[in-house]
Amino acid sequence: MTEQRPYIDTHQEQDDTNHSVNSHFNEVLQVRISRRKTVLGGMSATAALMLGGLTGCGNSDDTVVPAATPEPELKLGFTPVAKNLNDVVTVPTGYEVAVVYALGDALNTTTSAWANDGSETADSYEFRAGDHHDGMSFFGLGSDGKWSSKTSDKGLLCLNHENITSAFLHASGPTTVDGKRPVDEALKEINCHGVSVVAINRQSNGSFAVDKANTLNRRVTPNTVMEFHGPAAASRFLVTKYDAKAKKGRGTLNNCANGYTPWGTYLTCEENWAGYFKRPSTDDSLRSTAELASLKRYGVTSSTGANSWSTASDSDDRFTRWNATILDAAKTADTDFRNEPNTFGWVVEIDPFSASNAPRKRTALGRFAHEGCVIAPVKVGKPVVFYMGDDSRGEYVYKFVSAKVWDAADATGGLTAGDKYMNDGKLYVAKFNADGTGKWLELSFGVNGLVADNAVYPFTSQAAVVVNARLAADSVGATKMDRPEWTAVHPKTGEIYLTLTNNSNRGTSYPVDAANPRNYTDEDGKKGKGNPHGHIIRWKETDGEHSAVGFTWDVYVFAAEEDADKSKINVSNLTSANDMSSPDGLWFDSRGILWIQTDDGAYTDVTNCMMLAAVTGKVGDGGKTTIDTQDTFKGKNPTEDNLRRFLVGPKECEITGVTMTPDNKAIFVNIQHPGEDGNLTSISSNWPDVANPTVVNSNKTARPRSATIVIYRKDGKEVAV
Repeated sequence: MTEQRPYIDTHQEQDDTNHSVNSHFNEVLQVRISRRKTVLGGMSATAALMLGGLTGCGNSDDTVVPAATPEPELKLGFTPVAKNLNDVVTVPTGYEVAVVYALGDALNTTTSAWANDGSETADSYEFRAGDHHDGMSFFGLGSDGKWSSKTSDKGLLCLNHENITSAFLHASGPTTVDGKRPVDEALKEINCHGVSVVAINRQSNGSFAVDKANTLNRRVTPNTVMEFHGPAAASRFLVTKYDAKAKKGRGTLNNCANGYTPWGTYLTCEENWAGYFKRPSTDDSLRSTAELASLKRYGVTSSTGANSWSTASDSDDRFTRWNATILDAAKTADTDFRNEPNTFGWVVEIDPFSASNAPRKRTALGRFAHEGCVIAPVKVGKPVVFYMGDDSRGEYVYKFVSAKVWDAADATGGLTAGDKYMNDGKLYVAKFNADGTGKWLELSFGVNGLVADNAVYPFTSQAAVVVNARLAADSVGATKMDRPEWTAVHPKTGEIYLTLTNNSNRGTSYPVDAANPRNYTDEDGKKGKGNPHGHIIRWKETDGEHSAVGFTWDVYVFAAEEDADKSKINVSNLTSANDMSSPDGLWFDSRGILWIQTDDGAYTDVTNCMMLAAVTGKVGDGGKTTIDTQDTFKGKNPTEDNLRRFLVGPKECEITGVTMTPDNKAIFVNIQHPGEDGNLTSISSNWPDVANPTVVNSNKTARPRSATIVIYRKDGKEVAV
């Protein structure tokens, strides 16, 4: 029997698996944040230098150092884009937009072009663009074929392929035959996940095009050989039939947000990986108490797996690996794939400039639903610090502080530098205090009760801690937060921003409090009650040191619809030029402009998802307010001068992933799953090919495709200013 399979979305709100008694972030934001201004901690390097010059500090001859020339004030210089429901990408007047790399596009000169009919073979997707383009970074490509941080005309674009819209991937949609997935369909879906490394060149008009002849072009898929590094490598937790020594694994999966290192490598982050694995409830009786605690805390509880890949073959372990069931309790873990879920949930480091070096899973940074990995600006003699969110309701914010301090000589160190800074250090989780301060709680074996007789989980090593980072965070009393997604660090102030995308359970499982005071029914009836629109918080580390264990924080902006009640919902007073819902993607460019992207289901009756640009203030620039009867604290209201809409995407898409060339003249953005609500009998979007008459079967029969676009100014000047 053949039947079509529905599209399974593993990206939207995930089931809450945090049943610990820890307080929610939203239960501790009860008192006014400190208004004390830290003079040097929140200043830019230029301002600090100016202060030093005026006071003459550090000059043995008492000579006054001339004040540095202040940086020009950063201002947004484009006309805001209006909200719309068009099936195009709308950008400001004076800008051009072009598609660079879409689902199915060939990465070399020998692979056939995308055919718009699902006929491409599974194997060919090892040389084609995958699906659901997400986080990405641009790496300048020097004439010597190596990383050049200042090169803008040629580069390698590294981008994630988070998921699939399977309805459009196959000739007639996904199917099962006698309860099994066809091998070619399952393999195609697998290969459409992962990462692309793609060479691009600037064109004479300012646009970019793929250089198909470049030998650095490649795909990293869930079948690519990986190495484990850090505390969990060679531990019992990673033993599988594939590698009994637990030093190697295969592939990366559900890659959402990303990061990049000061030594020229790409960080891809494994987010909602748990649902891909088959593990029926009958497996529970074969597991130890500790194993069950871990599996259930991470949500490895699907009876079939999201795409039923494990059914495609009874013998090919490219497919049987997706069955995490213990096949024989009398046998050891190296005879099946009971531990395969433990091989996912990591930050993966890839060297874009060397295909011969296997990507490395950096286990010291913890295992969870990684939503990005952003590094604070490095300083010589200081540790390298990484910030990470765990994208699910009630999860935590983490940071990793390297044991070694930064040496500028490592700026071209590649994966060797990664070994130095990412394999050894301390993992922390955040606790937000009611007085506006916070503390980073150490997650190290033997510290803070992370020992064998721990009541939450028996931590017997640092490997046990990092593999079960969520349980370790539960144990130390971290603060629950609402879907902590992308983190971004301001390049001038060093302050950290984090999107809390939304929470449909606000007011039920999550009581209304100062940090999340808006429990209401969506005025348009699009997404029920709770907190449909989300918000962005920010914090600054004590004394401006990113390795500090203390911080202060506030709420930057509450997302809302412009016409919503300003006393209860639109408390940041957003207007038609900057209102938004469900902030998700977040990134600072080198100038300090914050780019905010949305993944929305509550405002899509009015507008497609969007991207905004912001010139932010600083932590503590706002004050106390009351929403309904609930006191809360937020930053100074943004205005249309410092927050405005830059882009609106096509129908039913998510806007996600953003990077720029070093000269700031081209910005790359990913359009994910346009037309996701449609199917082959009812196509709801034809982007990106609807406006391209050269595409076969274009216009109303073209299947929608996720794609990377580039936006640039017609006059050749910097974007956004």
